[in-house]
Amino acid sequence: MKILSVNAGSSSLKFTLIELPSREVLASGLFEKIGLADSMYTIKFNGQKIKKEANLVDHSVAVSKLIDELLENNIVASLNEIEGVGHRILHGGSEFTQSLILDEDVLERISKYNELGPLHNPANIMGVKAFMKVLPDVKNVGVFDTTFHQTMDEKEFLYPVPYDWYEKYSVRKYGFHGTSHRFINKTISEYLGRNDLKVISCHIGNGGSLCAINGGKVVDTTMGFTPLAGIMMGTRSGDIDPSIIPFVMKKTGMTAEEVVNELNKKSGLLGISGISSDSRDVEMAAEEGNEKAILAQEMYAQKIANYIAMYNNLLNGADVITLTAGVGENSKTMRKMIVDRIQSLGVKIDAAKNDFRGEFRLISADDSKIPVYVVPTNEELMIALDTMDLIS
Repeated sequence: MKILSVNAGSSSLKFTLIELPSREVLASGLFEKIGLADSMYTIKFNGQKIKKEANLVDHSVAVSKLIDELLENNIVASLNEIEGVGHRILHGGSEFTQSLILDEDVLERISKYNELGPLHNPANIMGVKAFMKVLPDVKNVGVFDTTFHQTMDEKEFLYPVPYDWYEKYSVRKYGFHGTSHRFINKTISEYLGRNDLKVISCHIGNGGSLCAINGGKVVDTTMGFTPLAGIMMGTRSGDIDPSIIPFVMKKTGMTAEEVVNELNKKSGLLGISGISSDSRDVEMAAEEGNEKAILAQEMYAQKIANYIAMYNNLLNGADVITLTAGVGENSKTMRKMIVDRIQSLGVKIDAAKNDFRGEFRLISADDSKIPVYVVPTNEELMIALDTMDLIS
């Protein structure tokens, strides 16, 4: 069974074609600058890479071009081989608690949450409609970033603000990266042969969040009403005192939206280091002795460690800690910095085991009280698996 996993942005379309149940990636690619004059696309398959400029007027044109390339390059012999399309959708509010088959009625219901995910949800829906138009006989499945976190108890997802903010305006913690955290929990649970694990899942990339999971149920997660909350990230501040916002507004004359934009796009590693939002650039500068880069790395590691310690307490002792995403999978330096800051939990790293990139591995010492694993995430596969289950 061939499944397309799709992530549509406002001017982009990322895809992976996966063969199930073998999990073989047949092709992947990215359509960029859709609707702009200099649009283009890249497709990788069978060890090859093609890159072309194209007049991608809208997402439907991009999808048509994608289908043409799949056929012309014999990646699929006919459209009948594509049995389902799974879509990453950012926000399903508290209404959508599992993945589901999409139709016009469901898309209308999803659109109610566009104001909670204004940058992503409309684009995600646009991508779904493009595939519905080009492949009308193929079923589409929606997989939500927020779904996994809907198992949180009220005492965890509510904010200590007037309760009618929740009742009237749906102000609550939603959490994001849910598809990644769910994949990590599934992977480590299968590997260890247990379905009752207490897991602290650390998705640390340019965006980052942690998740406390007990037997497959989310207890708490660091991102909140929006993805701005929680740990320090590439360009996001993470948790701050909200009174900073009106203070900076008065000092600078900026609007609330402008200040929040700075917190989203000019803070985090970029804001502190003044160098880059890319942890690799910051790490390199730190190795060269740049004091602000060193400070940024230390802050980043400490804030992650603080949440690990809090979640260990919340779970009454974790069974396993997992590290994933760009930084978690590839930076042995940051992995060591984080683990060194949770030694009070009896967690220890093994330097030899930690010397690698991008693989599933145990990196903690033999006498570590909590084992620490690096588990590469695969949101595209999780989307494909959900799609296969639903269309079957």
